[in-house]
Amino acid sequence: MPDNILDYLVIGAGPAGLQMGHFLHRAGRSYRILEAAPEPGAFFRTFPRHRTLISVNKKYTGWDDPELNLRMDWNSLLSDDPRLLFTHYSDRYFPAAEDLLRYLEDFAAFHGLHVTYDARVAEITRPDAAGPFTATDEHGRTYRARRVIVATGVTRPNVPPIPGIETAEPYGTHSTDPANYTNLRVLIIGKGNSAFETADNLVETAAVIHVAGPRSVRLAWRTHFVGHLRAFNANFLDTYQLKLQNAVLDGDVRRIERRADGSYLVTVAFVRADEVTKDIPYDKVIVCTGFRFDAAIFSPECRPELTIGDRFPALTPAYESVNVPGLHFAGTLTQSLDFKRGTNAFIHGFRYGVRALHRLLEHRNHGVPWPGRDLPADPDALAAAVLERVNRSSALWQQFGVLADMIVPDGNGGMRYLEELPLDLQGPPLGDAGHYAITLEYGPHHDKIDPFDISVGRIRQSDAERADEGHYLHPVVRRYRGGVVEAVHHVTENLENDWTSEEVHLRPLRDFFQRQSLPVSV
Repeated sequence: MPDNILDYLVIGAGPAGLQMGHFLHRAGRSYRILEAAPEPGAFFRTFPRHRTLISVNKKYTGWDDPELNLRMDWNSLLSDDPRLLFTHYSDRYFPAAEDLLRYLEDFAAFHGLHVTYDARVAEITRPDAAGPFTATDEHGRTYRARRVIVATGVTRPNVPPIPGIETAEPYGTHSTDPANYTNLRVLIIGKGNSAFETADNLVETAAVIHVAGPRSVRLAWRTHFVGHLRAFNANFLDTYQLKLQNAVLDGDVRRIERRADGSYLVTVAFVRADEVTKDIPYDKVIVCTGFRFDAAIFSPECRPELTIGDRFPALTPAYESVNVPGLHFAGTLTQSLDFKRGTNAFIHGFRYGVRALHRLLEHRNHGVPWPGRDLPADPDALAAAVLERVNRSSALWQQFGVLADMIVPDGNGGMRYLEELPLDLQGPPLGDAGHYAITLEYGPHHDKIDPFDISVGRIRQSDAERADEGHYLHPVVRRYRGGVVEAVHHVTENLENDWTSEEVHLRPLRDFFQRQSLPVSV
């Protein structure tokens, strides 16, 4: 290793950093993980504040297939050892944050990952755009690497520019003891899970609770985005609609005034009333408006471009900074690729994104072929291969509409089936002869449909000709040429996600492949 330059420097030993460390370790690459805290998973030592995760831990599925079980296990990292499944750490459907911390510590120790703790990075520089990165920690130690993978998560509070908001209490430090809010009027700013988690904690003691924000409350069971309000945290909605003194305020908080007695007067502009404003008194104001990426450690020559209100790094489909080659991101920092629609913000999603990033790095930097298998270029073989994968894959299931299996010509008259590439990826290993992409996706406008409304029209699960009208999760096969979609086939949805019917699933897919003209040799 010339001049002690690492192949990879990973910043952060949370779930994403440990997951990447496992893949790098197994591949025999030179790497180092730097962690600011004295142990892994520091974020989960504080958050969620009420210590119950909203990530599902479904231990009993009725299946023996470990790949299928990962569809219902939202906390395990990917590993070759079945002892490192999170289902061994808790029986609870919504487990405690402390269980995840134990799991992460064991994962790092079991794999012998190269982690340096108490190494908060103070600065990352790259004087030569074609040279290595240098990271300096708070103790003055330096680390050099050809490539940097940032897996720190979103660590800065996302504070809206409201006059007086600095006098309110942040989600990260407010008291979680309900007794401290007895008979008080409380305003919670924000309409996500942290806001409603906080509200639910106070319903037994607070006199009045208002949850405020300018956008509509979005429910995860309707949008299929697990970051929207989960039923687990939605008890507060009952207390509003059943007239129990609480309310959801649809409007902008324009001003927060801290009065001499410690109480607040808050100006709210109501969206439903043409921005009519009202001054409302409160005893407590808590800010639950999420988090953002902190790019302060990067020197100007290698500072990544940001997006989505400067909350996240702007990325290519290869998880690489759009303006700093060799600077990659993993974990929740990749959610600009599927913001508010996919699962890159959560372990059960980004564990597959990390694996895809690692495979891209192996392919591009070390000449390692993308995992896959050879297939004959005939419609029966292609259709069977697709259905085999969609009936079992956990990656396509969790990263719906984001990761895709690809079928490409192999140059020798056959086809090559590649697993789990970013759907929008261009270039190697796809080549330029065209390809098929296989995803699992919800139907168009699925988030506008109330799944519990029996008056909404539904297609029959035996109606293959109307498969594209289905709202529920189902396989989609697209033919690409030159980056353009030239043909699309939807496989009919199924209540139990069993796409094995000869008549309904296999035959229409086989006919689709039969009609295509994708070259099978180059």
